[in-house]
Amino acid sequence: MMRRFFSFRRTPTAWTAGMTTDTITTIGSSVIQHGRLNDRIYLMKLSREDASSLVPHLDDLASDRGYSKIFAKVPAFTVREFLAAGYRIEARVPGFFHGVEDGVFLGKYFHEDRRDSADPEIGQVVADALAHAGDSGSKSSCPKWHITRAGPGDAKYLAALYGQVFETYPFPITDPRYIRETMADSVRYFIVEHEGTVIAASSAEMDPQAMNAEMTDLAVLPAYRGQGISSCLLRHMEGAMKEAGIRTAYTIARAAYPPVNLLFARAGYRFGGTLVNNTSICGSFESMNVWYKTLSAISSPRDHGR
Repeated sequence: MMRRFFSFRRTPTAWTAGMTTDTITTIGSSVIQHGRLNDRIYLMKLSREDASSLVPHLDDLASDRGYSKIFAKVPAFTVREFLAAGYRIEARVPGFFHGVEDGVFLGKYFHEDRRDSADPEIGQVVADALAHAGDSGSKSSCPKWHITRAGPGDAKYLAALYGQVFETYPFPITDPRYIRETMADSVRYFIVEHEGTVIAASSAEMDPQAMNAEMTDLAVLPAYRGQGISSCLLRHMEGAMKEAGIRTAYTIARAAYPPVNLLFARAGYRFGGTLVNNTSICGSFESMNVWYKTLSAISSPRDHGR
């Protein structure tokens, strides 16, 4: 049975939609996602006040629900307690928190068949992407594509686009209500339109307190792929995030899918590691690669005096 020391309550952006999505909720003051779609617990945001006591309660929830994985995204200072509880480090992002403290991505497995990657080609995908790191292909101009920040009125068009591109997704981005709700929180959506139709979109899931943002939900309609739209969207998002005070950008990308890994490597992102069998996307579990980029360095006291 699960211990009841922590209370479970819905967050302002919590979302449950039957059996098709997972639930976002809290344990103590920490934010988690869990459910059958991804068959896991995802510790999305660890509160410092929970750092010394949360680990056993995650185990209890996993045991109670029969999940096969716990995925945790935590500050480096807490890693020892997670490792002692059977987690392993799968990725690391320098300066993830406030631009100064590393973020560590950990996994704990409860079923052997989920522990081992089923994608032997991942190493080659990463190597090929790194071979093109910083290529000029990501620096081409984008005069043809007009990118704007999406508003609540665009939610239905975003949802329709995502429904065409993704068979399944770990968050309910095909529901306009969810998109509007996350817009009201800390997620910024961006769209590309052509002749009145939304042909591409992306989002930046911001953590303003930690000064990081996940660059995600990149989607382009098949008829418009291969024209550099994703690179333009990514560059536009980076500019918006810099203006918002974000210091570190990162993504969690499909590990065995070359185009998205190449996109981030070309844009100057560094490889942080692989999350094994982490996410239900396009109908099956897939391993995910973490890529990261420093958007703005921390200024020194001398800089403030200029």
